[in-house]
Amino acid sequence: MTRKVILRRLNVKRIIIRRMENLLYCVNSLWSHLFSCCVGKSSVRYKQLLPSTIPRSLSPPPATYPSRGTSGASCGCEHHNDSSDLVALKISLLGDCQIGKTSFLAKYTGREKSKELQEVMGLTHMDKTLCVKGARIAYTIWEVEGNDNQKQLPVACKDSVAILFMFDLTSRCTLNSVIRWYQEARKWNQSAIPVLVGTKFDDFVQLPIDLQWTIANQARTYAKALNATLFFSSSTYNINVNKIFKFITAKIFNLPWSVERNLTIGEPIIDF
Repeated sequence: MTRKVILRRLNVKRIIIRRMENLLYCVNSLWSHLFSCCVGKSSVRYKQLLPSTIPRSLSPPPATYPSRGTSGASCGCEHHNDSSDLVALKISLLGDCQIGKTSFLAKYTGREKSKELQEVMGLTHMDKTLCVKGARIAYTIWEVEGNDNQKQLPVACKDSVAILFMFDLTSRCTLNSVIRWYQEARKWNQSAIPVLVGTKFDDFVQLPIDLQWTIANQARTYAKALNATLFFSSSTYNINVNKIFKFITAKIFNLPWSVERNLTIGEPIIDF
């Protein structure tokens, strides 16, 4: 199979995925209720509230926390400077270096790689605000850089509602490292929703099919061990990037929306 054929198939799949995501987003936007959350010690519980009863946002990370850059996406809501309708949620990205975490984060927040994205003390955080029926959900997404910055895990993981454990689909050693990242992260956060994310799917599909099968099955085994949902993604082609965060939002707020399971080798796997 030539690269041109592979890329053409990826483009078709990307168009289908985007249309499905847009449809699901429209359905979710019809919900007239808003949600606020409170994190329990042993589990994450959320309560559905009417728009008039939305609490003030959770306290954002202190300004003294190090970051490589922020991206405050405008949600287009009226009175967007009023924080009374803002729900702030924290998500963490963990995994080995050079697996595409920064590209993944930049793709979701709409921020391109630039000189502003320079490492500061091994931590990055970027923001993205979503608007739903006049209320705002503000995600603060934290990324831990590299393999030698696990000392930053307490800052990155504390109060996170979800943790993405990420690996490079073309590098099995980064998949093996996921267990270590998971064990360390759970020392600081017992309640966050775990999500296992394989990156660089566009490179992965060019591997021999038997190797794809081996890696996919190992990833599925790890996901079950971590009680995590598994997504294969590509930042280059925007495959499953937005869908992962929509899945997290649905889980956090107990929305009646679910992704379709896909276990077909050669396609972006979703397993739960």
